[in-house]
Amino acid sequence: MDIKRILVVDDEEDLCEILKFNLENEGYLVDTANSAEEALKLKLTDYSLLLLDVMMGEISGFRMASILKKEKATSQIPIIFITAKDTENDTVTGFNLGADDYISKPFSLREVIARVKAVLRRTNQEGEQPCGPTTITYRTLVMDIGKKRVSINEAEVPLTKKEFEILRLFLENQGRVFSREEILNRVWSDEVYVLDRTIDVNITRLRKKIGEYGKCIVTRLGYGYCFEA
Repeated sequence: MDIKRILVVDDEEDLCEILKFNLENEGYLVDTANSAEEALKLKLTDYSLLLLDVMMGEISGFRMASILKKEKATSQIPIIFITAKDTENDTVTGFNLGADDYISKPFSLREVIARVKAVLRRTNQEGEQPCGPTTITYRTLVMDIGKKRVSINEAEVPLTKKEFEILRLFLENQGRVFSREEILNRVWSDEVYVLDRTIDVNITRLRKKIGEYGKCIVTRLGYGYCFEA
């Protein structure tokens, strides 16, 4: 059995210990760090998930996440933000950075554990070898499902996991209109709290990243989105 390793990064030592104790009771291996600086000195590729506080010292959780997402070795590590900041702008900022979930303080430990399990379960499913074709091609846009890689004219396009899954959904179902609710159920299937605006933000960002093919992602007012050839 593959035991998942989790890193909790929070400047509240008591909270770190509480989360460590409860997550270890669920069978996870848990390490803690009390600052982003301390966490960045660790071998982060050993972890299956990061629980990351936003409001920390010199390097905030948002900044740390940005650093990790820019590095190929750590860009795919799932991140759950835990924070007292709970405005819509803060939530959208977290998802824009490629976060997998966002939990506001105060929270229940049962909620944290449920969300951790959901993110890890989804990550495992994404890591399984696909049964169908391993690549999807549309003109010069190539999606390698096994390697989680998208390229245009052989140049790699850096996508977050959510952007990758949205694009995959569209490419596999060209011409079909997906409502926001359907996209939520397909891409954010196990998450407890996701804003509709999060989908719009991810699609806007995806359109920009895929350049000339961005215009293929069409908005059907009142219905949703689709990919049109």
